[in-house]
Amino acid sequence: MQAWQVHENGEPSEVMRPADVERPTPGDGQVLLRVRAANINFPDVLMCRGHYQVRPPLPFTPGVEICGETEDGRRVIANPALPHGGFAEYAVADAAALLPAPESLDDAEAAALHIGYQTGWFGLHRRARLEAGETLLVHAAAGGVGSAAVQLGKAAGATVIGVVGGAGKVAVARELGCDTVIDRHTEDVVAVVKEATGGRGADVIYDPVGGEAYTQSAKTVAFEGRIVVVGFASGTIPSPALNHALVKNYAILGLHWGLYNTKNPKLVQHCHEQLTDLAARGAVKPLISERTPLGGAAAAVQRVADGVTTGRVAVVPQIGAAV
Repeated sequence: MQAWQVHENGEPSEVMRPADVERPTPGDGQVLLRVRAANINFPDVLMCRGHYQVRPPLPFTPGVEICGETEDGRRVIANPALPHGGFAEYAVADAAALLPAPESLDDAEAAALHIGYQTGWFGLHRRARLEAGETLLVHAAAGGVGSAAVQLGKAAGATVIGVVGGAGKVAVARELGCDTVIDRHTEDVVAVVKEATGGRGADVIYDPVGGEAYTQSAKTVAFEGRIVVVGFASGTIPSPALNHALVKNYAILGLHWGLYNTKNPKLVQHCHEQLTDLAARGAVKPLISERTPLGGAAAAVQRVADGVTTGRVAVVPQIGAAV
């Protein structure tokens, strides 16, 4: 089969190499899946660089989120078991963790209704306890993780403020449903948030960026607000001033969604049922900005690394020739 492999760590476009390899052999409790679509996530970038908390043995195939087909024809969502990731014609996954692909979504959309939306659901509902009528601030609101949080926030009845980088992303964030959109390249994020909230600040802040975005979050969080720390796409891990959290009376909440797969897998299943229902009602719909053939995977992962994409970029092996 055709697959992309990483033999050394570095930038995706430099270290992802096409290869003709044997189909992976499922281990105990695993199944072989034909990849129908694989979405690119920032952890794919970090694994290529060797900066992710999970470091699969070299060589490995990236791709942590797929819509696949079982040997008996079922369409499922899965997180492939590394080192046999999703940027290939076939992958393997744990049978117990397979989720049914929603009928209301196509393959790329179904694959995307997983990590980003599960992270958003757990972050907003399980950790931050977002309530209808509250104000939600989402950093990187036009990206894969942020776009999911925007839709979930609107579905929950929140007023959503989106922070993006660039005029093109402003338009995307508005289409996603943001009530207010801030271009951090040309506007003062803190000033606009305070103006939009009458000086109160945001009740919940969803931050997959870190760095300067976290600094802005601490300045704009409301009394009894909650900052949900989801990741550090900026490459800078902030050091929160806990005395500031104390005097402003806000909470800093960490979220590592992957832990729920082992700590509370039934809650992951419950979340998927909630997301499937939202998708069926049209309340959420993953934004797939690009569908690329398997041969374009390395370049596409690099675009995600460079921060120039919106929503999700999907690798769809069926639409292209061999790598």
